[in-house]
Amino acid sequence: MAATLIDGRAVAKAFKEEIAQRTQAMIAQGVTPHLAVVLVGEDPASQVYVRNKENGCIKADIRSTVIRLEESCTQPKLEETVKRLNADESVHGILVQLPLPRHLDEASVLRLIDPDKDVDGFHAMNSGRLMNGQPGFVPCTPLGVMKLLEAYGIDPAGKRAVVI
Repeated sequence: MAATLIDGRAVAKAFKEEIAQRTQAMIAQGVTPHLAVVLVGEDPASQVYVRNKENGCIKADIRSTVIRLEESCTQPKLEETVKRLNADESVHGILVQLPLPRHLDEASVLRLIDPDKDVDGFHAMNSGRLMNGQPGFVPCTPLGVMKLLEAYGIDPAGKRAVVI
C-alpha cells in the first residue's frame, strides 16, 4: 500500500483563495463578514494563533476585531464581552481563544457563544448539528483534515491513517 504525501500548504492556499472570492461575493451583496476574537492573557502560542487569524482575515477582506483582556480578567467581564458580541449584528463569527487562564471557566464561556456565531464549533448545539448531519460550524482541525483528504480524493471510510 503506497503512502500519500499531502501538501497542506498548497491546499490551504487554494482554500484561502476560494474564501477570498466568497467574501468578495458577500461584500458585493452589502455584507462584510466580521470575525471577533477574544484573547485573554499573554499566552505566546495564543498570541501567534490570533495574529495569524488577523492576517488571514486581512488577506480575505474579512473584518477582524481582536478584544484583548488582561490575564486577571474576571468571569463576569469575560461573559459580558461574549454577550455583547452575541448581540452585535455586525459580528458574524466569535472565537474565544483557548486556553483561558486557569481561574476562568471555559465551558461556561463556550456555552454563552451564540451557536450561529461559534466559528470554532465548540458549542453543544453545533456538536449536535454535526452528529445529526445538519449544517453548522465544524471544529477547525477536523474540518481542515477532511478538506485535505477531499483535495486529494481520499475517502477515509474504513481506513487507518497516521497524521504527522
